Amino acid sequence: MFDAAWRAAAYCLHPRVISLSFLPLVLCMAFMGLLGWFFWTDVLQALAQSLGQWAWSRWLLEALAAWDWSSAPQWVAGLVLLLVTLPAVVVLCLLLVAVFMTPAIVKLVAQRRFAQLLARDEAPWWASLGWSLGASAMAGAALLLSLPLWLFPPFGLLLPPLIWGWLTYRVMAFDALAGHASAQERALLLQRHRVPLLAMGVVCGMLGAAPTMLWALSAITIVLAPFMVALSIWVYTLVFAFASLWFAHYLLQALSDLREEA
Repeated sequence: MFDAAWRAAAYCLHPRVISLSFLPLVLCMAFMGLLGWFFWTDVLQALAQSLGQWAWSRWLLEALAAWDWSSAPQWVAGLVLLLVTLPAVVVLCLLLVAVFMTPAIVKLVAQRRFAQLLARDEAPWWASLGWSLGASAMAGAALLLSLPLWLFPPFGLLLPPLIWGWLTYRVMAFDALAGHASAQERALLLQRHRVPLLAMGVVCGMLGAAPTMLWALSAITIVLAPFMVALSIWVYTLVFAFASLWFAHYLLQALSDLREEA
């Protein structure tokens, strides 16, 4: 696992990996830009009006108004909207990386380290997409159900990395084996290496907290929101690219060892 980690970190400096990281950024920003163009203003106004009807938000707005902050409702509504949409951005970024980056990354690792590894029963693209969507739906449900627990510091710090880690593990592990392993080999490897793969996913989930720290540092103003969204998406893309490389190095080596045992 540690051998695959340092190899993945070194591969992140490869020009091909760096160039591939911009494609999910462009696609995600285009999608978010269209949503923002058509819906951002209306949703922001509706949320600002709703904040005045909730007890906790009304108390917060009154406290901010005491400091002569006239634009507090718009600022709080914008911050809440950003925090709500951020998990959707992460899931979208993960799906884009899984569809557009991971196959190319796995191919790069296979060519450079496992040229002798033959492909068996390659999974079609729609199977990989269906697997990723199913795992994303389960992770989204877990996030929504656990959202009230985030108000308590231990759960707020532990639950998001665990959920993102599980999602990263499920998506990246399948895609790393989709082009080389048969269905029986995938099932056997995912079962045999479940604990280290989950640990790798949790580590990647913790690394995914880096863009969240960017928002914590820049939450003073909403003016920088477009720039921060772009920067956050690119950091998420790099984290998921590292995860793809890590899982590819680990699982292709595990697949090679499994066939040698056979």
